[in-house]
Amino acid sequence: MFAVKKSVLIALLLESIVVSLHARVIQEETSSDSCPPPQLAFNGTETEQGEIRIRKDYTHIREVKFSGSIGPLGEKRLCKIKCIGGQWVGPLCVDNHDNGRFHPLFRSCKLEYINPHLVVTFRNVSIQTAGWVFPHEAKLQIRCRELGLYKLLGTASPRCQNGVWSARLPSCVPTTLLTNFTEDAPPTLLIRIPSGSASVEPGGELAVFPGSTVHLECLFSRRLGSPDWTWTSPLGQYLTGWAIAAEERDWKYRLSIYYVKPQDSGTFTCATPRGITNSLTLQVAAVHCDPISVSGPHLTIRVEGTRLGHTAIFQCPMGFKVNGAANLTCQASGKWSAPVPTCELVKCESLDTPGGLYEPHLHLEEHNNSYGGRAVFSCAWGYRLMGPPGIECELNGNWSGPLPKCIPIQCPPPVIPVNGHLIQSEAAGMDGGRYAVGSLVQFACRGAHQLEGEASIICTETGFWSHPPPFCKPRCPYLGEPDNGLVAPTKFAYEPGDELQITCSPGFEARLEARPKCLPDGRWSAPLPNCTNYSEI
Repeated sequence: MFAVKKSVLIALLLESIVVSLHARVIQEETSSDSCPPPQLAFNGTETEQGEIRIRKDYTHIREVKFSGSIGPLGEKRLCKIKCIGGQWVGPLCVDNHDNGRFHPLFRSCKLEYINPHLVVTFRNVSIQTAGWVFPHEAKLQIRCRELGLYKLLGTASPRCQNGVWSARLPSCVPTTLLTNFTEDAPPTLLIRIPSGSASVEPGGELAVFPGSTVHLECLFSRRLGSPDWTWTSPLGQYLTGWAIAAEERDWKYRLSIYYVKPQDSGTFTCATPRGITNSLTLQVAAVHCDPISVSGPHLTIRVEGTRLGHTAIFQCPMGFKVNGAANLTCQASGKWSAPVPTCELVKCESLDTPGGLYEPHLHLEEHNNSYGGRAVFSCAWGYRLMGPPGIECELNGNWSGPLPKCIPIQCPPPVIPVNGHLIQSEAAGMDGGRYAVGSLVQFACRGAHQLEGEASIICTETGFWSHPPPFCKPRCPYLGEPDNGLVAPTKFAYEPGDELQITCSPGFEARLEARPKCLPDGRWSAPLPNCTNYSEI
């Protein structure tokens, strides 16, 4: 056998393994039972001829080794598939705890739900949300978020065993301080470290640096009886009793450990008169963590020290946020409780992406989604902004207000003049007769009335019509001139009150009792008289 290296990307759709690799293939010169080539996904640099060549070569390949990323933290393992009896078998991956031997991949387990009172940790990484997938043999560490305020009910270290958790996730039971000191609740345990340092471990233990002083306070109503402290350390002798201070002596039953030593490690249990218990495991260890080095820009650190229980607090300048845990604690494992965070520029949700505005008529005139930046808006023609024209990106990564909306600009229905009507509308009325920007309406008058003002008006972007509506005023029509005579004054139309003066040519005379007068209803008071020859009078 001999090894031939080829740059191939193997795409294996497995539940518990993510593969991104350069494969190492093992080839035999002769092969009676060849396997079809595995599913290949080329990286874009391979030619079609190269793909055909590699697929042809795979007819002689007996084994493919590749680097796999196992589990939610991407643990790197060497994996392989083998051609056995004409079929690919695997994947098998190296077990780092079994001298590098290859083992089949078992089914993974999914974390379906996390109780909000639980703190779930996997290999020193806090699991904040459900949905994580863990490989076979993965072991979780679980404790209640408020140590002592809740009692953990169930297994603190469930393990994934071929797709099934070894036990249901535990729950947190509220204690006396949260139940108003009812008799059927476990007693609350409060922890005070007046001197020294301590750390709450992922599994719920209290790790204490040697020489510290620890007060464990069991909260129980004294009128219901006295609780009892017990411990597992065989050499321990500890002071117990009700607190002395007047405000505490009726509900705090204390156990004190001065200048703790490694032999004080053990489980301390407080039991009520009814036998209901709550326990705390104490681990005394002289542990120091490695000094923290900060290399990223902008990040500042304030370190209390490097021994067990000491903290490191990280801060970022204005306009940046801490990406990761801002407070780290040195734990009994000799490791800090979380990786060193980084400073990340505060950014608000981008609004210039497709669909980012969720408003088809809203336009971005200016956009800067970094801290202190602004987004300035405008609306399409025919629409106006409802809301502030601009918002600002704030320090918490949220915009200072909701996005404005674009609402259509509309003009109210025009006032139709008395004795008038609309004869044309180029745009349909909107929302109960209101008109959109650009709508054109035209007016006309009825009967003996004449339009005074603009006959056509347009709805403008201000929401008002371009001109006030016209009026329809009564007018008397021009009657013409009599034969052999003249009419004065001569107009196209006459206003109410106007009178006509008839002047006949020489030799003619008009017979009339009164001059024709224009009446308020647009009618003449009399018809136009004729000019008659004197000889006919």
